[in-house]
Amino acid sequence: MPRKPRASAAGVPEHVIQRGNNRQVIFANEEEQKAYMTWLNQYAEKYQVAVHAWVLMTNHVHL
Repeated sequence: MPRKPRASAAGVPEHVIQRGNNRQVIFANEEEQKAYMTWLNQYAEKYQVAVHAWVLMTNHVHL
């Protein structure tokens, strides 16, 4: 059964977690982490999203 959609209010901070499938590794090396951060910065600017903090781990990301 799919999860129900979450409500999101404009201007309210959210904690986002992105995990690998079955918690598999998503970053094999530092280059992949740098590429992810580059894309995160590009899309944050494009969609006017403020990213206040982040943590990159081998199998998941906290934003």
